[in-house]
Amino acid sequence: MTAYKSLEALRKRASVLGNAVGILHWDQETMMPEGVAPGRARDLAELSLMIHEIETDERLPDLLAEAEAQQDQLNPWQKANLREMRHYYVHANATPAELVEKIVIARSDSATTWKEARSANDFKRLAPKLEVLFNLQREVATIKSEALGVTLYEALLDEYDPGRREKQIDALFDDLAGFLPAFTREVMDKQACGPAVLQPQGPFPIAVQEKLSRRVMEILDFPFDRGRLDTAAHPFSGGAEGDNRITTRYEEDDFTKSLMAVIHETGHALYEDGRPGEWRGQPVGESRGMTLHESQSLLLEMQAARSEEFIRYLAPITREILGGSGPAWEADNLLRLYRKVEPGLIRVYADEVTYPLHVILRYKLEKAIVADEIRANDLPAAWNEMMEKYLGITPPNDTDGVMQDVHWPEGLLGYFPTYSLGALAAAQIFAAATEAAPDILPGLAGGNFKPLYGWLDDNIRSLGCLYTADELIEKATGAPLGTEAYKKAVRARYLD
Repeated sequence: MTAYKSLEALRKRASVLGNAVGILHWDQETMMPEGVAPGRARDLAELSLMIHEIETDERLPDLLAEAEAQQDQLNPWQKANLREMRHYYVHANATPAELVEKIVIARSDSATTWKEARSANDFKRLAPKLEVLFNLQREVATIKSEALGVTLYEALLDEYDPGRREKQIDALFDDLAGFLPAFTREVMDKQACGPAVLQPQGPFPIAVQEKLSRRVMEILDFPFDRGRLDTAAHPFSGGAEGDNRITTRYEEDDFTKSLMAVIHETGHALYEDGRPGEWRGQPVGESRGMTLHESQSLLLEMQAARSEEFIRYLAPITREILGGSGPAWEADNLLRLYRKVEPGLIRVYADEVTYPLHVILRYKLEKAIVADEIRANDLPAAWNEMMEKYLGITPPNDTDGVMQDVHWPEGLLGYFPTYSLGALAAAQIFAAATEAAPDILPGLAGGNFKPLYGWLDDNIRSLGCLYTADELIEKATGAPLGTEAYKKAVRARYLD
């Protein structure tokens, strides 16, 4: 056990440094003065190098080999932990330290420029920064694809969703792309024949919207003693071990956008908070990749929070806090409002029917970027073409088009497909949960999420990385990840 215990100690050190990176990144996106951005980039680069040094420690090959040779002495959790340690080592050891430093600095530079360029609708300011970052990520992809024996894109995808492969994604996304356009038109035709959707009229002051967000977070059992809500240019969930920090952004003419973003990010935070406590600081105690992570946020946002039970519960609370009155604020209308299906420009505000199309078009573009088939300067035109193809609309500007997401400016290539994979998993997991625990939907009708969380704790959250993502989904739902549960759920919600 000596080798294994040494590996645990090294991973604990890397985890602590990762916590520091998480808090610095949160500060960078929420409160950091703009003038200190270059210094912050150097700090993050230095911390990333320290983590990289731990993950490439010259003792690791021997320690891993010795621990793997003595697996009969390990319990199932320790064996899974060792498996995850090997995965970390392969990824870290494939990337030279100087390349790690260059990427961290380029990410910080690009993300800072994105904020300025997005506000000014000036993609030309961002394009050179993206080109530098894309070239560096192609270097990483080339190195890791050789080390892992996978495609260039899979080498980057494997960082966010270990073991996921393009063939599986392509099959699932082709199925969705074939189903959604006609289904979307059918739903829109049906909704057009029903009662008109009334838009509650603002303005809704940010302070009042924040009050509503915090009230909903309380209903969702967000641990405010170990977390906080702030604003950022793009909603995200971050922080450190046991320190859950989420953000949203507000628009004074529409409170629903920020509220659903808050519910989404709360889902991420609660998944983090529910991980196995005895394995914190070790790989096996971490979240099981981004498909599972997104499933937990989208399960809360798209499945539970858009259920008729919860919307009817939420309606009077919304009216009271925002001071609304009249037909637009009645539960029936709010239900229609939250379930309105219509292609839109912004992914994070998309309904659950058109949402996957936003992700599919990004996945197609990402693969072209990694394959060096498209340059940064060409992205706006390619983006607009794909928006027209999949959603039938063209962005009027780049702020609401190619610059709406921070993922590419932060170098997160390989991340996007996990959103729609997560949506599929969310539908599948929610269906299994409500079938196994009949008190879940009545609980939502009373603002009680404990029955749902109890099932999620037992079947998802508390299992960390004990199993692979696909094993975990199949164990929890009784079936491999697929599209049928999602199709069944949207048919029942929008057509039946």
